[in-house]
This record gives sequence, structure tokens and C-alpha cells, in this order.
Amino acid sequence: MPELVHHDSTALTDEELRSLDAHWRAANYVAVGQIYLMANPLLREPLRPEHIKPRLLGHWGTSPGLNLVYTHLNRVIKARGVDALCVWGPGHGGPAVLAGSWLEGTYSETYPDVARDAAGMGRLFRQFSFPGGVPSHVAPQTPGSIHEGGELGYSLAHAYGAAFDHPGLLVTCVIGDGEAETGPLAASWHSNKFLDPVRDGAVLPVLHLNGYKIANPTVLSRLPEAELDALLRGYGHEPIHVTGDDPATVHRAMAAAFDEALDRIALVQRTAREGGGAERPHWPMIVLRTPKGWTGPAEVDGVPVEGTWRAHQVPLAGVRENPEHLRQLEQWLRSYRPEELFGADGRPAAEVLACVPEGAKRLGATAYANGGLLVRDLPLPALDRFAVPVDKPGTTLHEPTRVLGDLLEQVMKDTSTRRDFRLVGPDETASNRLQAVFDASGKAWQAQTLPVDEHLDRHGRVLEILSEHTCQGWLEGYLLTGRHGLFSCYEAFVHIVDSMVNQHIKWLKTSRELPWRAPIASLNYLLTSHVWRQDHNGFSHQDPGFVDHVLNKSPDVVRVYLPPDANTLLSVADHVLRSRDYVNVVVAGKQPSFDWLTMDQARAHCARGAGIWDWAGSPNTDEPDVVLACAGDVPTLEVLAAAQLLRRHLPDLAVRVVNVVDMTRLMPHEEHPHGMTDAEYDGLFTTDKPVIFAYHGYPWLIHRLAYRRTGHKNLHVRGYKESGTTTTPFDMVVRNDLDRYRLVMDVIDRVPGLAVRAAAVRQEMADARTRHHSWIRAHGTDMPEVADWSWDG
Repeated sequence: MPELVHHDSTALTDEELRSLDAHWRAANYVAVGQIYLMANPLLREPLRPEHIKPRLLGHWGTSPGLNLVYTHLNRVIKARGVDALCVWGPGHGGPAVLAGSWLEGTYSETYPDVARDAAGMGRLFRQFSFPGGVPSHVAPQTPGSIHEGGELGYSLAHAYGAAFDHPGLLVTCVIGDGEAETGPLAASWHSNKFLDPVRDGAVLPVLHLNGYKIANPTVLSRLPEAELDALLRGYGHEPIHVTGDDPATVHRAMAAAFDEALDRIALVQRTAREGGGAERPHWPMIVLRTPKGWTGPAEVDGVPVEGTWRAHQVPLAGVRENPEHLRQLEQWLRSYRPEELFGADGRPAAEVLACVPEGAKRLGATAYANGGLLVRDLPLPALDRFAVPVDKPGTTLHEPTRVLGDLLEQVMKDTSTRRDFRLVGPDETASNRLQAVFDASGKAWQAQTLPVDEHLDRHGRVLEILSEHTCQGWLEGYLLTGRHGLFSCYEAFVHIVDSMVNQHIKWLKTSRELPWRAPIASLNYLLTSHVWRQDHNGFSHQDPGFVDHVLNKSPDVVRVYLPPDANTLLSVADHVLRSRDYVNVVVAGKQPSFDWLTMDQARAHCARGAGIWDWAGSPNTDEPDVVLACAGDVPTLEVLAAAQLLRRHLPDLAVRVVNVVDMTRLMPHEEHPHGMTDAEYDGLFTTDKPVIFAYHGYPWLIHRLAYRRTGHKNLHVRGYKESGTTTTPFDMVVRNDLDRYRLVMDVIDRVPGLAVRAAAVRQEMADARTRHHSWIRAHGTDMPEVADWSWDG
């Protein structure tokens, strides 16, 4: 099994120091050039206003520190031959990471028009934060990146996700001291209690304390070193401190710190892998304190800049208009002595590149940062092995997620050797009825265990921590480095990761436009314990709006599925686990629910995404009087119960039942790849007949998806209306007017001619709702006609 090996560390020689400093100065020069210059990249002539970009965008303050880490990572990778990946937490340090990848040559290999010469340097500078160019943060366009830097807080969780099941990989994670103040990052420190030193790689956090955010000091930078040490040791790390502003001193200290950290990691791994040590290791980390905007202007317009918050973005803002600022910029750029760093042709000098590793070992070239190059098809078993028998619709019940759990158990078993599938969730695997997976893999756990504990396993591949942010970050890092996974979560609380999924969707959308980024396995959510079955949790656990949030995003990337029973859930799960480059949201119940479709029927129905259930509607009717549509397990039950009541009370009424599994089928074909053409939609829902649509979530989503359809004026949607409490299952649907009796009343109200002809039936339905209210308050359970209902069509 690959691991880090001990290296006989020695102090830097003068020659090594010169090389490291040359690389660092070159990276700083290239970073500053990207922020300011659109011409004259090598300062072959005096700097003039027309050489400066008209809009100065970017972040200088964090860049020197990131360049320092890039330089010293190069050194240890080359010296030790280690496979390494770096997650750059201070996301707006884009100039630094772009500089590092350009200097090592991977940027030019990825983008041949940005060659590693003077012309290429000019293009690199001009394109940064420029129309038609690249973003100011670390982004999918950046070789070597797996981390969308547009938002802070997720770097450390991503780093651990990348390290899981990659035993030979070193993942360095640079954490900015502003990012360290976020909740997601704070929880992510506990990831080391889940990292297996035997079968996982190593994570080396580098906490970069430069003192300031945009306009304020940072909390951790103002802690006394002893207090900060106590905090980090409490998180389970052994800090190694590097502090200073003298480049030579910091280079020597940084080299020693990396050597010490990697030697400690090698010892931890060797001890665990050879001796099977049962003690949880305390992993090393580096605390790097350097001035914000280090090596930049010390003072501008009479106020201090270097080492203050003023260095955060663009220290010299008026360069085109202010001759003094222009003079200072030129002095700043020339302070790096570019004539020593780049040849006449603009290529980096040999001394600059002496510390840079070769080939795929380079940070910008590692395949671990382009996970689609590593991903393999997931071995998925035949679904018929797990399908539930359905001799007649609506007469047997199963817990859909429990059935799915049997499938996932087999997937876990079939990946036990290759270790490229993980199930993550916030302490809810068993609660969500997926506990069958524990027969194939326990829950990863490196902390203390007690005799009463169950399913804890030092080598487990089920990840549970009561932090949705951390779960999401782990899984994203895992997927982005070439593996597969599933995130199981209570429906109401997946909103905690709304912002994280935004960033991942943006990453996928941009990655799809980059031919060099290979497709990765999809990010798959299983949302259960859903809004309609919160019998003891109540209103606090009732929110089906994650679907709305996701469907606002890029149609090329997002998919939403609401399988109505166990077999359709199996079919959907098989599909999403095979897919690439999507965010798939699957909403399915964990409580016993009726089985409607055989496995073959489920496959066909899921392939259509939406279809007519002939057996549920009126027999031998091609032209309906009304369409009863449904999406979701509980709405499907209520629609079928309503259809049964209509058959009984209004046998001459022609009823069509339509079930929707794939929510994006409702969108126009022009707006989403799965969307129906107008002809398809009209054929299913008609152009002129009332459509009563029972939907799992907020009803206005259906209107938003279908508002351009011909028959939209005939569409009436029932769904969740924020009326919830701790109550019986049927009372939840009654409270939100989604129940079978209300649906029958809707049909009578909207089908022409029924209001008078079926007035007695409508009154009977209203009386049933009144009787329900009295019954549950007297008995605490649903009425027998509801609780004991089954399909008798």
C-alpha cells in the first residue's frame, strides 16, 4: 500500500534557498502582473498608463502566502516523489495558483495559447479578471484545482474527502484565517477522527494567518500563540509554527516545517499499516504567520498597506490616473528582479524551476485534481435481485429506502476491494432505513469506542457526522477525485447545504465547458424522512423546498426525481449512480408505502419520466374529462384514493391518472434536456381539460415549470402550504388540502357541469374531512377508512 516515506531532512543549502526564493519571487511577480498589466509583461520598457488594465480586479493580500506554500510543496514533492494535491481555501488567491501552474508548465499544456514565454505571459496577465478571460478565484479553469473558491468554508472538508480511500495521497489544505471563522470550516476540523491512517491518505492543513479579512482583523490571528495552540491541539493536531517577514528566515523555517510534518505523517502511516495501531493519531499541521500583502507596497498615500487590511485586494488603485501610484507599481514589480527570473524570451530561468517536480507530480498536472481521469464505472447489481413483488397494485407495502438499503449493501460489498464508493449522512443512515449497508461496511471512526457502540469501524466507508456541511464537503472532495457516493439526509435539513450545492453546480457547469476536464460521478442526494411523514418531529422537520432551490440552477446539470414506490426508487437509484456530471436529487419515503409497479413497469415508467397509469384511471377512456396528476409517494397515494372515490361515486366521469417521476419533464424541451415538447405535454395533460395536480412540495413550483404550456390555465396544484405540526399522517395532507377528499372536491369544482350534478358527492367529501378532524382528536389515529385503505381497482 503506498504511503509517505521518511526523508532524511537537512537544513536548506544556500543554493536551495536561492532556488526557492527565485521561484517564490517569480510567482509573486506573475501574481501582481495578472492583477495590473495588460501589456509590457516583462517591463522591457518603462511602465505607462496604457499598460494598465482599465479595471483593476483581484486579490493580492493572500497571494504571497499561497505562493510560498506552492513553492515549498514543489520542493517536498520533488524530493520525496510524493503524489500530492493542494486545496486552496483562500479562494480569491487565484493569481497565486495560476502563477504556480504557469511557472511549472501545466497551464500552458492545458491552454497552449498561453505559452510559457513572453507572449504567453502577456496573455496570462491580460485574461485575468478580464472580459472573456478567467475568474479572480481558484476555479475549474485552474489546473490542479478541485475547489471552487467563490465561497469560503469548505476547503478542509474537501481535502479530507479527497484523502479518503487514496492511501498514497498527500492533500495539503491552505486555510485562510478569514475562512477559519466560518461554521463549515470549524466543524471540518473533526474530520481527522474519521481519517483511517491505514487505508486513507493524509491531510496536512496549513492555517495561513495574515491577520485580516476585507476590513477587519481575524479572530485566530489575534489569539496568543499558546491559546491558538491549545485550540488546534484540542482539534487533534500537532501545530508546527512558521512566523516571520524576512524571506530567507521564513524559507528556512517553512522547509523545516514541511519536512517535519511529512516525517510525522510517514511515521503515523507506517505505525498504523505495519502494527495496526489502535490509538487515534494526532496529525501535524502548519501554522503560517506572514504579513498580508507581503512584499507589496509598505505605504500608499501616506497610510500603511503591507501587513494591514488595505492589502486585501488591489493596494494601488489609481495607477492609470495617478503618476505616483504608477511609479510605486513599477517599483513594486521591479523589486522581484524579473530580469533574473525570466529569460529574454520570457521563459522562467533554470533557477526558478529547480524546485519544480516533473510530469504528473506537478500540482497543476495531478490526475487527482481531474477526477474524471480516475473514475471507474460503479459495479451495480441487477435490480431484479432486490425488487419487491407486485402481483396487484396498491395491496402490499414496503419501506422504499429499506429496499434501497439492500441494493446499497451489495454495492458496498462489490466495491470493498477497490474502495471507491461511500455513503455519507448526518447520523441518519439507520434512521433513513439504510442500515443494511452495515453488513458490508461499518461507520468510519477513529476516536474512542465503548462496548455499547454499534457498527463503528476504523476502516469503514459509511461516514456519519452531525454536520451537513461536512458531509457535503467530504462527498464533493471524494467525487472530484474520481470516486462515487450518495448523500442521505432528512429532507428539511438538506437546506443547510444550499450554498454548497450552488457552488458544486457552478463547478460542474463550468467543467462541462472545459474539454480537458473529464466527467466525474454525479453528486447524488437521497432526501427522506420527508415533509409528509414527520409523525413525531412535526413542523420543524417539514420543508420540501430543496427541490425548488435546485431547479433554479443550470438545467444542464440538475435533475430531480420523486419515485412513488420501492421499485421505482431502485430504478432511479440505478440511473443516478451510473450518471456523470449531474446533481441528482431523489426524494423518497422511508415509511411503509404501497407498491404500485412491478420492476419492469418501474423501469419503463422511470425511462419515460412521466406517464399515464391506465390501470388507475377510468377504463377504456382515451379522452378524459379530468386529469389527476401526482408527483411523490404521498401525493400518489392520495390521487389513487381520489380516483377510486371518483370511480365509486361518479362512474361516468372519465379520469386519467398521470404520475411524474422526473420533475424536469414538466419543463419545456427548450429549457431543459429532459423537458417535454409541447406536443408530448399536451398529449399527456390535454390542452383544455382540468388538471388537478397533487405535488410533494410547494405547489407554485409546478406552476413555474409549466407556466408556458397551452393548458396552464386549467392547472390546479395542491401541495405543501406551510401548515404543519405533530399529527397523524393523514392529517398532514388534510391540513394542506392535499387529501383525497379535497382532490375529489377539486374535480367537482372544475369539471364543467359537475358542480350541480355532483353536489351531494362534494358534500359527502367535505363531511369526511370534518369527520376526520373529530376522529383524530378522539382516537389519536387516522380513520379506519384511511388507515386500512388499499387499492381495489
